[in-house]
Amino acid sequence: MARLCQIPLQKVKGMVASVRFFPVGNGDMTLIVLESGRKILIDVNIRVAADDPDDDTPDVATELRNLLSRDSEGRLFVDTLLVSHPDQDHCRGLVEHFHLGPPAGWSKNTDRIFIRELWSSPMVFRRASTRHTLCKDAKAFNAEARRRVALFRETSWLVSDGDRILILGEDQDGKTDDLQAILVKAGASFSRVNGQYDTTMTARLLAPHVPSDDQDEEELRSKNHSSTILNFSLTGDGIANAGRFLTGGDAEVAIWERLWQRYSDYPDWFLYDLLQAPHHCSWHSLSYDSWSEAGEDAEVSEVARAALSQTRRGARIIASCNPIKDDDKDPPCIRAKREYEEIAEVAGGSFLCIGERPNEKSPETTEFEIGQHGPRLKSKAMKAAAIVGAGSVGSQPLAHGS
Repeated sequence: MARLCQIPLQKVKGMVASVRFFPVGNGDMTLIVLESGRKILIDVNIRVAADDPDDDTPDVATELRNLLSRDSEGRLFVDTLLVSHPDQDHCRGLVEHFHLGPPAGWSKNTDRIFIRELWSSPMVFRRASTRHTLCKDAKAFNAEARRRVALFRETSWLVSDGDRILILGEDQDGKTDDLQAILVKAGASFSRVNGQYDTTMTARLLAPHVPSDDQDEEELRSKNHSSTILNFSLTGDGIANAGRFLTGGDAEVAIWERLWQRYSDYPDWFLYDLLQAPHHCSWHSLSYDSWSEAGEDAEVSEVARAALSQTRRGARIIASCNPIKDDDKDPPCIRAKREYEEIAEVAGGSFLCIGERPNEKSPETTEFEIGQHGPRLKSKAMKAAAIVGAGSVGSQPLAHGS
């Protein structure tokens, strides 16, 4: 990418890289903190009930705000916001809690979170149709992404905090050909955060892809098929690639099959220490069959499962969902949970459901610190163990990857 700041960002003294999964029910909201101190927020799901002090829904908005810093203008900010795809459970609360529009419009009175840079797929722009209506927050994200792209086209690379955007994936018919300086193509890796290179992170973009001639465009940009899929390589304690985090929104089985077929010669691109189970532990990320209709006769796609099984030793699979019951609901799905438990067991790791930690009545944010030996689960129960380095998730790959 052209004309970006080439000054590498080093670890901020005392800053520990981490990945936090917020308890937002069947939805996603994940905060990555880099050793450089930069913060990347993936998806937003701030439910109205969370804003009600008389409701016991976790107040993730306040928790997020307490984790953020203010800039020289007094604005609470995230360095980057990625909305993986524009379903409501991935962007709910955006308008209420985040500043959208030109930076000059930020108000101290409303004190909304300032977004230095957006990461957006052009598929987001193409989701609205007679078949796929967008919610208020998705429309607002769409409009903000378009505003930032238009500004870049007007001023080339002369944009600043609050106006930046990074386009993840090409659009059809050359519609993003003039955006090469802010474009990441599927299959490529990048280390850019808010217009600067950051030596403490590299991310590989796996999807979305521009549909090929033999693929139905409407199908591929339909619900759950337009999700951005990224594999983050994170520095921990100064050690590059100490932790891998694979996240894919609501990507379903057809997408994982296509990715594995396209990139099967590069299994390292799928390798992870932490996997966010796609679509909130849905069976449809592993199978074309209906769990409620077929039950135990439902068949797993071995190709999709292979894509989601590229574990490092001690890998953890995280389900951002409600408590998982032994019933016919999907998502979350008990059969998907069993598949992920088996994948994690082979790696010597474990499966965690955010809606059940520490218990179903009072779920809390689950945080992993990234140390030189990989992600380490932080919790009240493990605090003492974490101090002496116990509970580490090893970062050495299994035989299938490196």
